[in-house]
Amino acid sequence: MQRRKFSREFKLEAVRLVRERGVAVAQAARDLDVHENVLRKWVKEFATDPGHAFPGHGQMKPEQLEIDRLRREVAKLKAERDILKKAAAYFAKDSI
Repeated sequence: MQRRKFSREFKLEAVRLVRERGVAVAQAARDLDVHENVLRKWVKEFATDPGHAFPGHGQMKPEQLEIDRLRREVAKLKAERDILKKAAAYFAKDSI
């Protein structure tokens, strides 16, 4: 069975239906042909961070962008450290 994907606009409209129009989650889920728990998750995600809810593919939250940048920086620094260790060992071996 293929996993269904929903656009950001669809999710926002579904959440708006529940929050602003007062439609029950169960009824909205039936009307939209979405599982009730999925719709509850969307409402909860929107409530925690309305500005960055449902970022989609390739559009990360600022916190995730910072984490990715820091991971790349850590990897680069580890590589530089390893090179310096090897160089120090090489030159220490020659001086003996």
